Amino acid sequence: MVADPRYGFETRAIHAGQEPDPRTGAVIVPIYQTSTYAQDGVGGTREGDYEYSRTANPTRTALEEALAALENGRHALAFASGMAASDAVLRTMLRPGDHLVLGNDVYGGTFRLIDKVLTEWGVNYSVASLSDLDEVRTAMRPETKLVWCESPTNPLLGIADIAALAELAHVGGAKLVVDNTFATPYLQTPLELGADVVVHSTTKYLGGHSDVVGGAVITDSDEVRERLFFLRNSAGAVPGAFDAWLTLRGLKTLAVRMERHCGNAELIAEALAVHPKVERVYYPGLAEHPGHSLAAKQMRRFGGMVSFTHVDGERAALDMVARTKLFILAESLGGVESLIEHPGRMTHASVAGSLLSVPPELVRLSVGIEDAHDLLADLRYALDAS
Repeated sequence: MVADPRYGFETRAIHAGQEPDPRTGAVIVPIYQTSTYAQDGVGGTREGDYEYSRTANPTRTALEEALAALENGRHALAFASGMAASDAVLRTMLRPGDHLVLGNDVYGGTFRLIDKVLTEWGVNYSVASLSDLDEVRTAMRPETKLVWCESPTNPLLGIADIAALAELAHVGGAKLVVDNTFATPYLQTPLELGADVVVHSTTKYLGGHSDVVGGAVITDSDEVRERLFFLRNSAGAVPGAFDAWLTLRGLKTLAVRMERHCGNAELIAEALAVHPKVERVYYPGLAEHPGHSLAAKQMRRFGGMVSFTHVDGERAALDMVARTKLFILAESLGGVESLIEHPGRMTHASVAGSLLSVPPELVRLSVGIEDAHDLLADLRYALDAS
């Protein structure tokens, strides 16, 4: 089987779940643009139990097999968006009265979902720095069922010890969920470090071309998979066949893209660290980053995301992000093109005034795969003009 972990990552990305079509020999998985399937008599579904595409679709199945192979997990389920995937995990694994521990630096949409939606259904949460195990231990309660982790975090690029967090969660009777969107399975495989569930916004690096929205959940647990499958089928947050196909196409080049993303980000982080208009650079590839050693241990490389604070404050940061020409002012991340944003006013506006507030002078970069020197010149121009 091509999904065998003894095959290299690049081989699995191109072949797992993507064998040539047995009827025509097509080497690319077909787009099964259908809503329903003929049955051989009542209840007589064919291979794969395909009866209705909300429940299952062959293109989506191929994507799920590939995702599971890349994360070295047993099961994967694709969703209509990263938030749909996160919502399904939270609603599957929590009940009214349950408690979860949330990192103090997470995607604003995740915080909004937990703080504004789940709390209305009786779920409670505490915030802790996941890089401080004592703080996490203090935040846990007898009713804690989940620890929700990002590593690297969004947008401050913090690093959590996934193996240690998993052990701590399990001792307390909780599960560890890791949002692996920033790292991707090319750089980090949390299930192998002890995590119970991995979540992705496949909109980002996995799709890789800013042309599709999607999400995914990967787990080794048969029980979690069955509960997630039931909820997804019942609630209907599934990706269409074409969205699944676009994401599957993106996976094929994930390894080569991530190498370029990382190389460009490393060069830019080093240059920003000595720029007079930059107060602080947040990038785990820098030796002075507090999580550098841990990131080097649990990641292949350090990723394509870089954040920094402008020495002249929020107004200067806002002016600076409006000046770049190659870095496009936009939300999202992980595409081949470089993006720049102001988290406090954009992706993380929902955490304003909370324990997760981000510095107002913070700028976040999603470093693309363009010529690194062109990107660096673009940033220097925007900074020097401020």
